[in-house]
Amino acid sequence: MTVFLVGAGPGDADLLTVRAARLLARADVVVHDRLVERSVLELANSNADLIDVGKAPGAFTSQSIINDLLVSLGQNYDCVVRLKGGDPFVFGRGGEEMMALREAGVACDVVPGVTSAFSGPLAAGIPVTHRTLSRGVTVVTGHLANDDDGYFRRLANPDITLVILMGVARRDAIASQLIEGGLSRATPVAVIENAWTERQRETRATLTELGVLDVASPAIIVIGPCAALSLRDVLVDTRAIT
Repeated sequence: MTVFLVGAGPGDADLLTVRAARLLARADVVVHDRLVERSVLELANSNADLIDVGKAPGAFTSQSIINDLLVSLGQNYDCVVRLKGGDPFVFGRGGEEMMALREAGVACDVVPGVTSAFSGPLAAGIPVTHRTLSRGVTVVTGHLANDDDGYFRRLANPDITLVILMGVARRDAIASQLIEGGLSRATPVAVIENAWTERQRETRATLTELGVLDVASPAIIVIGPCAALSLRDVLVDTRAIT
């Protein structure tokens, strides 16, 4: 009896790992996040129970309830797949779930997934690093914009690409803090909504415009010189390949 923490990747099922697809095909139960694409869920064993524990604003399942559910399922089924968007350990609380399972004596394993932090920007033709534009990349959650200590002011580095997950609702505070920290108002910004799905939409702007952009979650915010790049003309759209 094992619970597998499986990364569902950033969107389309074509971006799953081979091991993830194999586990879904033999799963007894699949416990999945709200934003996992339907094409991924369709790979699950036809006899598997699908349990949605998605966290939506105003109506969500608490993490403690999810932990207890996984422990219970792991004690009663041979193969339980906990399917999490992107990679289970990039702001996915995979570590918390694994600790809960291990403390309960339930066997568990991890199957990494393609994180949206890097693949999401690439869906818009944006590399998060570039030898002449960016010396590195920082990935953070937008929830930190609510901190009173002005966390984003300390991230204002023109030499680093900033990738923000779950930041759309706080984009105004994020932009303000980065500008206060010294980042130029003209710094390029890109917002990629629903990356690697048929609903994908890209919006390009500058940092001073970020707070008023007409964008919605789920989305990835990219800030820095690399956000001005668009390499789509040299990328193959794998979604068009059958």
